[in-house]
Amino acid sequence: MSVLVNKAWVLARMYEPDVTIVDCRFMLGQPDAGRISYEESHIPGAVFLDLEKDLSSSVSEHGGRHPLPDTGQLAAKLGKVGINRETRVIAYDDQGGLYASRLWWLLSYMGHETVFVMNEGFSAWKDAGYPVSKDQPVRVPTTFTADVHPEMLVNLEDVRQAMKDPSIVILDSRESSRYLGLNETIDHTAGHIPGAKNKFWKGVLQDNGEWKSLDELKEYYKDVPKDHEIIVYCGSGVSACPNVLALTELGYPDVRLYAGSWSDWISYSENPIATGEE
Repeated sequence: MSVLVNKAWVLARMYEPDVTIVDCRFMLGQPDAGRISYEESHIPGAVFLDLEKDLSSSVSEHGGRHPLPDTGQLAAKLGKVGINRETRVIAYDDQGGLYASRLWWLLSYMGHETVFVMNEGFSAWKDAGYPVSKDQPVRVPTTFTADVHPEMLVNLEDVRQAMKDPSIVILDSRESSRYLGLNETIDHTAGHIPGAKNKFWKGVLQDNGEWKSLDELKEYYKDVPKDHEIIVYCGSGVSACPNVLALTELGYPDVRLYAGSWSDWISYSENPIATGEE
């Protein structure tokens, strides 16, 4: 079954006892905006997980702006909101699936197989007249047992080696101006990892913000060979996740995330940097 589900699918299942809906709304530069939005209105029964407080660990010299959380700590938080390995998790945000995809990736990395991303965000849900609530749900705590899949990740040295290997495709998920080195408003150095192709993550979306069909996604990634290993990165390992999700939906067998991404890469002064088209 597809990871992507529509709002009607969610509406039909939202009260089923093995379902937990997770609100992942977040706004870069406004770290409290997601929580505030959740407290004002959310899908009934949804719990809230914050990108920086729950789905990332503390920033240090290396590791990027949104380092992966400690899996033990995240497992404890998941258990606290009633998620175990048998729970069907539905994640949503209001940014095209950007942050919901981060939760999808993390849960997949920790061995959880029934995770869905709501194709249309909260605004579409609300605009359709679907139910919303301010109530904070009471969840029965459980135990989430992680089964970590390290093969889903690459580290800095893996990427350095991949630059020299023509059988590995490196995809940069940032917008083209940042990839080209023309404009960098977040990180201190502009450009991209040498050899990387640019696949802006928003290319998975239609003009109305919904995800493209499988045929449209296939067209978007037509220059990405299916029989190659794919390494995906972005600025901090978050917006790479929609690309990873889309490639997974298309059946690409070997797609891995460089979690530290560009913000980790440039924290090492010896790493080479490219600008312009490849």
